[in-house]
Amino acid sequence: MSPPNPLVSDNVASHIVSLLDRLHEASLNQESGLTKADYEGSVIHSNMKDKFIALEQDKCHFVYQLAKAIGAKNIVEAGTSYGVSTIYLALAVAANIKATGGTGTVIGTEHEAEKAAKAREHWDECGDVVSKVVDLRVGDLRETLKEALPDTIDFLLLDIWTPMALPTLKLVQPKFRPGSVVIADNTIGSAAEYKELFDYIRAPDSGFTNITLPYHKGLEMSVYSPK
Repeated sequence: MSPPNPLVSDNVASHIVSLLDRLHEASLNQESGLTKADYEGSVIHSNMKDKFIALEQDKCHFVYQLAKAIGAKNIVEAGTSYGVSTIYLALAVAANIKATGGTGTVIGTEHEAEKAAKAREHWDECGDVVSKVVDLRVGDLRETLKEALPDTIDFLLLDIWTPMALPTLKLVQPKFRPGSVVIADNTIGSAAEYKELFDYIRAPDSGFTNITLPYHKGLEMSVYSPK
């Protein structure tokens, strides 16, 4: 029996579910042709410039459920790419707004303009439930996230080149509330590359509690619990 799809359980429009299935399949097909060398050294940016490298579907389902569970209305996504995981985040934010009122947004970040344009096409295909919730910022996120953030950020997704993970966290952390969540991808497969982030969030006085979830290549979940 196939695992349940929370989007189907939540009666998300069938055209959105079908689009996501199609995008996940395309991402997997791309990744199957990549080698370890494609992710290393100076070639990584040129090799990944036109690749999905999307968060796997089971991880996206978890992220969607988690964002709903904590009532996240303001989310930052570091590494939007073609906008696959952004759709899940936007659907969660839209559901939370519908449930309890107020406003919310998913702030996406993408360095490559061509990827950003393609992401917007996918969100437009979903319709207003997604496209009207997303604020995509194109360029160097160390600049685009410096200002115009909501007063409170409930959730941060780090699915990005690992050296950018800690700088992103430090930019967003001042907006966290107690209970804000950080999710970082591939934290088992890329553990060495995440050393700076781990040293920071796992320090005794970091204000974070952390767990590594046993998804493919690992998924780190950190909860902001300042003392």
